[in-house]
Amino acid sequence: MSSRPPASRRPKVTLRTLQRKKTQGEPITMLTAYDYPTARIVDEAGIDVILVGDSVGMVVLGYETTLPVTMEEMLHHTKAVARARPSAMVVADMPLGSFQVDDAEAVRNALRFIKEAGADAVKIEGGQERTTTVRRMVQAQVPVMGHIGLTPQSYLLIGGFVRPGKSKDEWERLLEDALALEAAGCFSIVLECVPAEWARDITQRLQIPTIGIGSGPDCDGQVLVFHDLVGLTPFPPPFAPRLLNAYELFRQTVEEFRTRVEQRNLCPAPTTGG
Repeated sequence: MSSRPPASRRPKVTLRTLQRKKTQGEPITMLTAYDYPTARIVDEAGIDVILVGDSVGMVVLGYETTLPVTMEEMLHHTKAVARARPSAMVVADMPLGSFQVDDAEAVRNALRFIKEAGADAVKIEGGQERTTTVRRMVQAQVPVMGHIGLTPQSYLLIGGFVRPGKSKDEWERLLEDALALEAAGCFSIVLECVPAEWARDITQRLQIPTIGIGSGPDCDGQVLVFHDLVGLTPFPPPFAPRLLNAYELFRQTVEEFRTRVEQRNLCPAPTTGG
């Protein structure tokens, strides 16, 4: 059995780290991780923030959307990531139903991610309608990352995975959402699939960092799903650069294993001493 590796010596990324990076114009890096080995890889590569996203439902658990993901599943995966003891900030996605029904329940669930799972912060989807919830969480000492633009948990209500960007009213509402979340106490906001010029304007107007995904190059940082980045998903989104085709590499490796077993050509077992 291999021994547990020593804790990373990189200074822990905190809210102050992210705010300093925005102030100094240094890009913030963020990737998803859903398990211990991936968290180690991402952290050793120097990524600032690890997001334990509810995208785990589609990427790892085989759900068609993120909607079925439960609190217990998110706690399970967040615990696995936290066990890697990353220097990166660990942000846990709050799944559908864990914060929308009642603010008191939302705070209890957020605290579970901090106390039980070892997260450093939580992320919730939604704009102005979430400001009271954000305030309650922050008052309970839970750092909150916002998420506006394309919000996958709302896809049934809005009729699909619809990108914003069709009207002036939509732009004004998105800006109001961002400003309201900042005023409520969010330390950062994810902008998903927001038109690049809108994302740039929001980033310039906010004092807190923005993290873009499919929203152009001018956000304070960028986030991607790890499996999209390394090519483990057969059909990654168009905004995700495919820097590796791990899907094909893994498949070929498994085929090679199968062939060697069938040919009885695996590495020989060690011989006994005579």
